[in-house]
Amino acid sequence: MELQPVILSGGSGTRLWPLSREQYPKQLLALVGNDTMLQATAGRLSGFRGRLPVAAEPVVVCNEEYRFVTAEQLRSSGKSSGNIVLEPFGRNTAPALTLAALAVQEADPVLLVMPADHVIRDLDGFQGAIDAGIPAALDNAIVTFGIVPDHAETGYGYIRFGADRPDGSKAIAAFVEKPDAATAQRYLDSGEYLWNSGLFMVRASVWLKAMAQLQPAMHAACVAAWNAGSRDADFVRVGKDAFKACPSDSIDYAVMEKLAGATDLGISGSVVPMSAGWSDVGAWDALWQIADKDEAGNVARGDVLFEDSRNTLAYAQDRMVACVGLDDVVVVETPDAVLVARKDKTQHVKQIVATLKAGQRSQASAHRKIHRPWGWYDSIDAGPRFQVKRIVVNPGARLSLQMHHHRAEHWIVVKGTAEVTNGDKVFLLGENESTYIPLGHVHRLANPGKLPLEIIEVQSGAYLGEDDIVRFEDKYGRG
Repeated sequence: MELQPVILSGGSGTRLWPLSREQYPKQLLALVGNDTMLQATAGRLSGFRGRLPVAAEPVVVCNEEYRFVTAEQLRSSGKSSGNIVLEPFGRNTAPALTLAALAVQEADPVLLVMPADHVIRDLDGFQGAIDAGIPAALDNAIVTFGIVPDHAETGYGYIRFGADRPDGSKAIAAFVEKPDAATAQRYLDSGEYLWNSGLFMVRASVWLKAMAQLQPAMHAACVAAWNAGSRDADFVRVGKDAFKACPSDSIDYAVMEKLAGATDLGISGSVVPMSAGWSDVGAWDALWQIADKDEAGNVARGDVLFEDSRNTLAYAQDRMVACVGLDDVVVVETPDAVLVARKDKTQHVKQIVATLKAGQRSQASAHRKIHRPWGWYDSIDAGPRFQVKRIVVNPGARLSLQMHHHRAEHWIVVKGTAEVTNGDKVFLLGENESTYIPLGHVHRLANPGKLPLEIIEVQSGAYLGEDDIVRFEDKYGRG
């Protein structure tokens, strides 16, 4: 029997725009410390010395849109990425956990379900609570972990706990929606309520049994999607048509809140209190609350200057940001967008994202810097009939063998060595050397070296969209 980490890496984190985007959500960002939130989650059980050994690699459930950067982040943090289950559509946490349980159902481990976008500062406190929940999970309970509140928070759901159980956990008396300020204060004063963390622990077989009985349509769709799936390199692709038919619901609503009325199941719900410096970093004000501050309460990330400012968060990604005379303000700068907001209004950033989506603006879904399985590119300038890109290719990686109907390309090597396929010729280019790819020529760029290859690409032509690519061969399985 093992403790199997399951990392749920869905969601888009719209309230952390413009840093978090649909194709590069907050769990892929290093918002706190040097590791991304995904990498920190993957390392959360390192050194665990509890009742069960930890499985060698996590099961990660994520959207296929950011599968390659997810795999690369896991690899760079020293975690194997061979168990990445891809969701073709977002269907909330209950179907995601069902796919993870199906992935390891033969071994039937105890699953520790962790959202990838949470911050936990006290790893000892976290691991202690996890170990305390194992006996209940082994006794056919679905265990959730409730955060011991330290203030009257209106942005979280709550769990009211009941009597102590023989396995060391507590009975769940009720799940409660996000309260108003007065109600939140009453919850805090009573000492009977915990914040609902979204962390769960359950045996794979117990979860699948609960789903089959309480959510048969969801269970059937997930099983059909799993059975129709296939493995593609690091990834497990589930059947798209079957999963599209799957209802969408959270673990709480789909199962946890129904357990009390399903006494014939033999499955109970329980909660373990946790004090571990937890935050779900749902919006910019939450990040300000947990970040290190200067003597005036300011938080700076990147090249930031403060003058006569207090309780302000400034995040500079590409340029210097100077803040003068600001109080309780959030400023976030990226290469293609800038957010300025009152700190108490940052929950409303999602309305900006909705407006961008309605206008089909690219800033809603992607950054200017786009990650690919071979590296990344940044569109640094564009105009009528031209576009300039900075392209970085990882050591040993290569782009697809391709051609374009509507554009020609000029490549200039800035760093490293490029292996170029240009028509029927294959040759090497060193630093400060260049080549020209005529319109309609079959071509490929590869990095045969041990250091990253960096080039400047100048595109010219009547149409410069990314969909003007005809691929003849691709090691990453893209069409």
